[in-house]
Amino acid sequence: QVQLVESGGGLVQVGGSLRLSCAASGSIFSVKSMGWYRQAPGKQRELVAGITGGGRINYTDSVKGRFAISRDVAKNTVYLQMNSLKPEDTAVYYCNADLMPTLKYDFYNYWGQGTQVTVSS
Repeated sequence: QVQLVESGGGLVQVGGSLRLSCAASGSIFSVKSMGWYRQAPGKQRELVAGITGGGRINYTDSVKGRFAISRDVAKNTVYLQMNSLKPEDTAVYYCNADLMPTLKYDFYNYWGQGTQVTVSS
């Protein structure tokens, strides 16, 4: 069974950095895309950054120049390096992926359990 396991959240001061990791476990045949969403209290979940199987990357405007998404294809792992963090980056960050499990012949969408990022001023 495919699962997304996140790590790396925590408490950091304004201007600090954190690195999130998300590893897809289980028997996976193909990865269409992986990415990070976040949800702050009282707000809708939003896409932060995404990377396709072909390496195409996109960011939401508010994190451009501060965050960097990358991946380790062999490990089915995606990372989010977050620099120059601001209080408005405080949220629960969720990993998301479109994956094809082995012998399923279709892509399915998966979510991680979420990891809290808190930026204190």
